[in-house]
Amino acid sequence: MKRKTGIYETTNVAGENVKAFIPNDLPPGNPKIKIADELESLLQTAESNIGRLEASGQMVPSLDWFVYAFVRKEAVISSQIEGTQASLDDLLATEAEANTEAPPEHVEEICNYLEALKYSRRQLHRKGGLPLSTRLFNGAHKRLMSGTRGQYKQPGLVRRSQNWIGGTRPGNASFVPPAPHHLSNLLGHLEKYLNSNDSLPPLIKAGLVHAQFETIHPYLDGNGRLGRLLITLCLEEWALLSEPLLYLSLFFKRHREEYYKRLAAIRTNGDWEGWLAYFLEGIAVVSDESVKLIAALFETLSKDRIRYLESGNATVVGARLFESLPQNPIVTVKSAVRICGTTRPTAAKAINSLVDSGILTETSGRSRDRAFSYGEYLKYLREGTEIIY
Repeated sequence: MKRKTGIYETTNVAGENVKAFIPNDLPPGNPKIKIADELESLLQTAESNIGRLEASGQMVPSLDWFVYAFVRKEAVISSQIEGTQASLDDLLATEAEANTEAPPEHVEEICNYLEALKYSRRQLHRKGGLPLSTRLFNGAHKRLMSGTRGQYKQPGLVRRSQNWIGGTRPGNASFVPPAPHHLSNLLGHLEKYLNSNDSLPPLIKAGLVHAQFETIHPYLDGNGRLGRLLITLCLEEWALLSEPLLYLSLFFKRHREEYYKRLAAIRTNGDWEGWLAYFLEGIAVVSDESVKLIAALFETLSKDRIRYLESGNATVVGARLFESLPQNPIVTVKSAVRICGTTRPTAAKAINSLVDSGILTETSGRSRDRAFSYGEYLKYLREGTEIIY
């Protein structure tokens, strides 16, 4: 039996009659989601792998190192999917107050993603803060779109006009979301589902919620980034991960065509199971890769710490700067002064000691305002963050 996941409504947009899709409320029904065979196996693997990721995070001596890195990796990749032309190195250089060739507004979009995540997590953790809700989405969206190329796309406000995806106009669009007058009702039901005690496993529920949000497409811009951020929030809110260690956007970036194909099949064929299989595979693959990345980064830090201390070049401030490198893998003399609370000459001496030990490398090619990178660490971290052209 083919599942019906919504209805099409003819609406007039810019003088054209188009069919906009209005999704049914969650959870899917008639028939209900059946977790069996391949889907059941994928769910078990995804749950196991995300459990290992949580355990790996709890076992390292400084979880903040990896939260810093993985959150930035997710922010960069999620923004790149929407066309942002800035890399992880560009973001880290900007944070170190170093020069970068990336357009400033593109780096700003990534910084806004970080601010939106920070705001959302603070609300969810704070007593009396906002739950997973439209008000939370609006607050996150306001921060996501602030001061960027999307600043005129009604930041923080649910759209009051029709949008569409793909194509040059509504008539040749690949998908037309619900008309604005449906959004209050649709978002209300989504909010209710987010805070319900549904018997479906949390990972299944997270996959349903992301797809539903993307189908509703409640904002004029930023829906993709906010929808992916919502996955991160759900995993933490539903106690699957205590920290945002999963950069799932990497899987979506690698398999973009499949991502859009699976979302479209929900609307056209009622194929929730196909989408969920794709989503769970992504959770399983990236969780496993994240566990291996934590191990590789920790091993690199441990090896290089010993190398520096035994090099004969070590200084007290240099050792302090080394311990800050996981959260500042690109440094300048100016940023080292701030990080270590010291003078410029002492900061410069600390950087030089790390360069002489083969840990930092000068990467700016400049004679003044030089930048230094922790190349061995970044080699692992930047994988998958290359700019999409």
